[in-house]
Amino acid sequence: MMHWNKTLVIKDIINKLMIDNSIYEQRDWKGYERILFRFLFAYFLLQIVPVDWKFYERLSQINWLQLGLADLFNISRYTRQIVETPTSADFWGIHTFADWGVMAVIAFIVAAVWSFVDKRKEYDRLYYILRVIVRYRLAIGVIAYGFLKLFPLQSPYPALSTLNTNYGDLSAWKIFSLSLGIAPSFEVFLGSVEILAGLLLLNRKTVFLASFIILCFTGNVFLSNLAYEGGETVYSLYLIQLALFLLWYDAPRLFTLLSLEKPAHPNKFKWVYTKRQYQVRLLLKGLFVFTFVIFYGAKAYSVYRQGGYQYPLAKGPLQEGFYEVTHFVYNGDSIAFSNSNRLRWQNVVIEKWPTLSIKTGKYSASHSSNVEIIHTADTARDYEYSGTTARQYYRYQLDTNTHKLVLKTLNDKREPDLSFTFNRRDDRTITLTGRNTTGDSLYVVLQQVDKKYLLEEAKKAGRRSRLVL
Repeated sequence: MMHWNKTLVIKDIINKLMIDNSIYEQRDWKGYERILFRFLFAYFLLQIVPVDWKFYERLSQINWLQLGLADLFNISRYTRQIVETPTSADFWGIHTFADWGVMAVIAFIVAAVWSFVDKRKEYDRLYYILRVIVRYRLAIGVIAYGFLKLFPLQSPYPALSTLNTNYGDLSAWKIFSLSLGIAPSFEVFLGSVEILAGLLLLNRKTVFLASFIILCFTGNVFLSNLAYEGGETVYSLYLIQLALFLLWYDAPRLFTLLSLEKPAHPNKFKWVYTKRQYQVRLLLKGLFVFTFVIFYGAKAYSVYRQGGYQYPLAKGPLQEGFYEVTHFVYNGDSIAFSNSNRLRWQNVVIEKWPTLSIKTGKYSASHSSNVEIIHTADTARDYEYSGTTARQYYRYQLDTNTHKLVLKTLNDKREPDLSFTFNRRDDRTITLTGRNTTGDSLYVVLQQVDKKYLLEEAKKAGRRSRLVL
């Protein structure tokens, strides 16, 4: 009797397994599913695969024997551009939402023609291929930005001129970037999250977790760009839509299991590789990891060790510091200190690199640089003076033999360049005598002041100590 019961139990289990196995058989896709897939397949290929000549023209301009961080970052950040913009000649495909609309129309036409000529009932293999393409494109995007934060490059520590700029004279995006720059540990943490999510995308079994992390992380980036007038709104939303596409693959089953508390069966489709295909797959994956993880990470670390890419790397010949303007003569007239006078210099800041900034009662034209661009030349680096109108910035050159100091205007091209005879009375006093390009004569006396800054004093005293400034 006992033997008979065991047999019945075994048969019952086998029958249930056979019923469950029938669920995993590939089913025919519903009509709307096939139409939607055809549209998404065409749309994402247009968004991801670079088929325009501009991409390959710029690739040909890269020195592949001296591949740098900027080159790899531009490749990783590339997005398809159809609608021309004023900045299209400067950036690798910085596009607008208008491009998405054009690509959506093209994808709709492709889907309509495809539906007319193709009567297949399922697209499991094409769906698998599309997910692989989207996974690796998304991985490139988040890993590239992740390394810029892991080695605090994207938002560096504030420059001395910035520390002497009033809060209200900074743009919203500059305030956001500076807030991140004074907390490098938090910036490193954010970079670690992005890199982790990118690496999880490389394993098919962890794609859902990776896309969920990216959706939360990049969703905050998107909202930050909206709130602080950033320039990465379109690109961050571009990454979000890729993450949503990947997330949707498992989302219905998780909803059924967790919310409806019903059985949810995993998708059993698996690509069967031939030996040659498997070898090619490993080769391509290894090449991807080496290029965009190991090599790119090494380049990012190297740039970080050199001093970053936001500020000039050249060391300035003048002593860094904050200088009060104790005497100011304009066209022979001595002008007393005034917060509102548009001609009178109030103070001067000399940076570690050859940049000098001047505070007057006049506000300069706003220079915006809220799109992430890695400049390799010192002359092109504009982070120090972008997002502020309170100071006039100059790149200076000093000839120690002739004592000639030349100031080339940076952020406000309406301001004239300046040329002075430079004289140092003592270690803390500088006199400047000369004219601007409009012929006005100037005589200026600068006195260096030992000014304390909250950030620096907090580092010395510690967070819990009492600070006296």
